[in-house]
Amino acid sequence: MGDELYDAVAPVVESLGLELVDLELRPGIVRVVVDTDGGVDLDAVSNATRLVSGVLDVNDPMDGRYTLEVSSPGLERQLKTQSQWKRAVGEEVTLRTLAESGLDRRIKGTLEAADSDGVVVSGGDAGVGVRIAYADIERARTVFEWGSQPPPGTKPGHRSTKRSHVGPGEKQQKDKRAGSKSGKKSPKNTAKPDEEKIDTKVAAS
Repeated sequence: MGDELYDAVAPVVESLGLELVDLELRPGIVRVVVDTDGGVDLDAVSNATRLVSGVLDVNDPMDGRYTLEVSSPGLERQLKTQSQWKRAVGEEVTLRTLAESGLDRRIKGTLEAADSDGVVVSGGDAGVGVRIAYADIERARTVFEWGSQPPPGTKPGHRSTKRSHVGPGEKQQKDKRAGSKSGKKSPKNTAKPDEEKIDTKVAAS
């Protein structure tokens, strides 16, 4: 379901000029992370929340109640796609390589370059200009050193919104309970598929 949901959400996010950085399913939570070159403000996150919520109405990721969380990556963020790597050039990064790569398993330094094949990291653990292919990277993220300034183009603070949903299983149970209490067939629900409350916040990074 995760890959199918990612494929359904990605074009909706892209229609807002944003990139879907990550989509994570946890018990009771659907977490979506979006980003763009100029950084993400609260309006963009709120708009993404409304559109993604509509996708979830059609593609329910789980039964029962769950919360949709849409947020910006913050100052430290995972690096998975070429566009994310290119956006992070000049920043401090830390990465873990695959065992079969023949490289040090953990490398930390400044991201000097990123192209279609891989990245160049120098300084720190990396030494002078270590070339690393994307295929050799297990996972990676940017590193924010406290006391330093955020990289150009990023906006300080972590933007996020939350919206509650009710999955199909619980909706059906509610309809059955309502019908059994009244002895009548449940009336057609004229409310929106999910009566929700949006909590918007900007938390310190």
